[in-house]
Amino acid sequence: MPEADASKKAKQYFEDVPMQSHGFFLKGANHLDWGMKNRLSRIFNPDTGRTVMLAIDHGYFQGPTTGLERIDLNIVPLMPYADALMLTRGILRTTVPPTITKPIVMRCSGGPSILKELSNEELAVDIEDAIRMNVAAITLQVFIGGEFETRSVHNMTRLVDMGLKYGIPTMAVTAVGRDMVRDAQYFRLACRICAELGAQIIKTYYVPEDFATVTASCPVPIVMAGGKKIPELDALTMAYNAVQEGAAGVDMGRNIFQSDAPKAMIQVVGKVVHENMKPQDAYDLLQTLKKK
Repeated sequence: MPEADASKKAKQYFEDVPMQSHGFFLKGANHLDWGMKNRLSRIFNPDTGRTVMLAIDHGYFQGPTTGLERIDLNIVPLMPYADALMLTRGILRTTVPPTITKPIVMRCSGGPSILKELSNEELAVDIEDAIRMNVAAITLQVFIGGEFETRSVHNMTRLVDMGLKYGIPTMAVTAVGRDMVRDAQYFRLACRICAELGAQIIKTYYVPEDFATVTASCPVPIVMAGGKKIPELDALTMAYNAVQEGAAGVDMGRNIFQSDAPKAMIQVVGKVVHENMKPQDAYDLLQTLKKK
């Protein structure tokens, strides 16, 4: 039977041109499935390989954190300026408008409050519910060196397995106990363990000394945790140093929503992360945006 388009111009098969095989822009992700790469491409900007996540999941263990008392009033207006949102399913369902198209990184661990031992967490979200809410990634705390270290690592490996089954990446958050030393040696250990056991993204804290060794020794992207509220110039400097030393972006909460001008702050953080704007220039821009 003749081909339907036989009368058209001869086809071009380019027999002498090999099929193009495109590499993936995030380290450690080249052999992942298409669906997982697609989700990662929503979280991380393919043009820069970086992300600005807005972390607002603090309430899952410490209640209405300062700045998060009314997420509908204080946080929803910031969402258009973030690359991704890190939050709980309760806040997603009750407060985030479904018209928001930003990728969701969903908190999937929980259990103890700030009144108890935080490392005693369990998985708190079923993977089917994560799929139902169309999330781009799932996340949990991992307490390396904590009292319940093995449980938290096991939680992570179970979450990774569930995510792999459905093409959803897992972000492991390296939690640090009150009495533990925050240095490059600890974070090299914690980040490498999480990556070795399958996490596709790691969220960890910045340290001024040898942070580049943390990112270099971790085979998957590291996103810098914002941590406690610090002066705005210091926060911008920390974000700048982190991405210059190998971080694939930041996941900031308090240093954005507790700022005097949260909307301006998240915009200048984006300039630092995606455009390599110097901290002082970003701070000067912040002052200008505050006046508008």
